[in-house]
Amino acid sequence: MIKDAIAELEDAIGKAHQALRRELGTLRTGRASPELLESIKVDYYGTPTPINQMASVTVPEARSLLIKPWDKSTIQLIEKAIQTSPVDLNPQNDGEVIRIPIPALTEERRKSLTKVARDYGEKCKIAIRSARHDARDFIEGLKKDGDVGEDEADRGLKQVESVVQDGNAKTDDIVSSKEKDIMEI
Repeated sequence: MIKDAIAELEDAIGKAHQALRRELGTLRTGRASPELLESIKVDYYGTPTPINQMASVTVPEARSLLIKPWDKSTIQLIEKAIQTSPVDLNPQNDGEVIRIPIPALTEERRKSLTKVARDYGEKCKIAIRSARHDARDFIEGLKKDGDVGEDEADRGLKQVESVVQDGNAKTDDIVSSKEKDIMEI
């Protein structure tokens, strides 16, 4: 039963790390990445549709994105969605494809993005703490009901703490790696 609680905790930590990576992927570094456009939705026949479901997004050079719509009639819609998004990019439409040059980040913008990355990391740690709380409560409940002995419950609680420490360390690694990417010129 304690193993189930530990497995559930590890699963929750894995999901928190996946969400963290997804959120960090939307932050703009100095390099082009198709993930920059993942949060942008195009109003296509009244339905918010992700760009990657309407076009192929490629990285022809380190500092540019190329969007090739499958339906040429959607090119203006995609361009408008990018222009009005908070990503702060300037699409260039040539009628066939949309090119997006990725400008270099200013020092001030880099610092603000690292703060955002840290905030995402903190959200991840909060999710991990919540999962730890659930696992601890479950083990304490087993101990209280007499389903497991006190020694076994204590070992389980120590194991929970160990798993949480590993999860927090991995969170810090993920965030510091992204911060390094952001600060790289």
